[in-house]
Amino acid sequence: MVITGKPARCKALDLPPLRIRTREYSTVWQFCSRMHKLSNRLDRLETYRYLEDGMLLRIIVTSLLFCIAASLSPVVDAKTFRWASKGDATTQDPHGQDESFTKSINALVYERLIQPGKDMNPTPWLATSWKVVSPTKRLITLRKGVKFHDGSLMTADDVVFSFERAAKSNQFKTYAIPAGVAKKIDDYTVEFTTAAPNPVGLISIGEVPIMSKKWAEKNNSVNPQDFSAKEVNFASRNAMGTGPFKLVSVEPGIKIVHAKNPDWWGLKEKKFESNIDTIEYRPITSDATRMAALKSGEIDFVLDPSVQDVNRLKEDKDLKVWEGDETRIISITLDQARDELLFSDVKGKNPFKDKRVRMAMYQAIDINSIKTQVMRGLATPTALATPNPKGEGIPAAMDKRFPFDPEAAKKLLAEAGYPNGFGFTLHCPNDRYVNDEKICVAVAAMWARIGLNVKVDAMPKAQYFQRTPKKEFSACMQGWGDNNRDGMFTLKPLFHSLNDKGAGDTNYGNFKNAALDELIDKADVEMDLAKRQAMINQAVELVKNEVLVIPLHRQVIPWVSRANVSLVHRSDNKFAPLWVTIK
Repeated sequence: MVITGKPARCKALDLPPLRIRTREYSTVWQFCSRMHKLSNRLDRLETYRYLEDGMLLRIIVTSLLFCIAASLSPVVDAKTFRWASKGDATTQDPHGQDESFTKSINALVYERLIQPGKDMNPTPWLATSWKVVSPTKRLITLRKGVKFHDGSLMTADDVVFSFERAAKSNQFKTYAIPAGVAKKIDDYTVEFTTAAPNPVGLISIGEVPIMSKKWAEKNNSVNPQDFSAKEVNFASRNAMGTGPFKLVSVEPGIKIVHAKNPDWWGLKEKKFESNIDTIEYRPITSDATRMAALKSGEIDFVLDPSVQDVNRLKEDKDLKVWEGDETRIISITLDQARDELLFSDVKGKNPFKDKRVRMAMYQAIDINSIKTQVMRGLATPTALATPNPKGEGIPAAMDKRFPFDPEAAKKLLAEAGYPNGFGFTLHCPNDRYVNDEKICVAVAAMWARIGLNVKVDAMPKAQYFQRTPKKEFSACMQGWGDNNRDGMFTLKPLFHSLNDKGAGDTNYGNFKNAALDELIDKADVEMDLAKRQAMINQAVELVKNEVLVIPLHRQVIPWVSRANVSLVHRSDNKFAPLWVTIK
């Protein structure tokens, strides 16, 4: 059914010009809500003057009667799960963007050989088992009978192709290259060989999503999307994997819909612990609008409630707050490579190359004020640039920040030749991390007290993640999550200098420290776990003392749902529908 009215009279509606396609609404509730809004606003639009034979009015009245009848029906469809966050997935290409939220959306469709379970421990998934043949060789046995969404069987050819494709990605080669060269042994056995010993090779293997070779070839998507270059390919707009859900539709900035895959291999294995048939995701930028939608029942779950609302939400009997630490570090990255800083009033040199300047900026930040006033207590201040120091084996004594001392900061700036400070731009996302823009504004205000003139340029993450890999900034906010419980998955991509072996891909400050590179390279191949951990700790300490980045805090993640929703709160802040039920 299509309802159409006069376009000129539709400006007051929050809909396309009096045009409603009922097939766009997956539930009676959604359609009725729209019809109710439409009927209430017809008087504003003076649409009655334009009705032909009263047809539109009759349709609306009939639809409203239908809605009343539906509301009285004892049959309730509780299997459509609607949720929201402030940001959107940036791509559907499984190797296009290494960003946690985007990866969580893509994980509904694309699976990995090894995945974290409820307890976040590695779990056999598309692989059933593995064998470490030697420090440089591993054999992976694939699960038989796994079908892609088009009905074709997944085999070793698809696994080899996926790792070769990921190795060409600026975003995923940090996982694919350390995993080693993938070689087909038979249809259900893949051998991974590395040039040097890799003590965490299995973790790397478990980070690469598996894609259909034939589908990629058919749709001209053999190469991964170059997201930073704003490239768009078939795989960036469509998806076809082995996962528990199929992609139904994508409306960027509006809605992403997935439907349960009735042929998923995990159904027979009883891995589907949910009553969800359909998942609807809606990006809603406004905190107030997101929460209003949750309270009204329009959506079932919000991934990122406003932190200032959390205590009040706990008192609402119709809602449930889920809390836990996220293994994610929030820090400020500084361009330490260019001879002349971009977006700055300093000409002919780069002040961020001077450790004294970086230390001054660090000591000017009142981290406790950010914790209490900006984050409302939902943050753990840190001195380290690693998301999970306990899991990564880093001594607690190392996690002690340099003191907050604005006067010492001013002296350091003067010693570095900037007694009157200088100006630059701090680039930030405004829809990715908890209170990201507010944090940047607060930090800029603190820097102003020591003479730094900082402009905050905040933007949606879709734009932000296109520019940061190209290092188009003077300073930027960077978030890094790592649930692998090994410090090398932070050190190697973030702090090693960039090379063609998968190191330094997210070293957006583009700094080069020979001593740090040497420590990381040695630890990367050290099979003695005690010696390896000692090297990791030394590297973490070096990052701290050289102020290569300015760490702020680890996020504490609250989720909030309707009271009738049961779910598993994850430390990676990823929504896992396999374990979600609606009563």
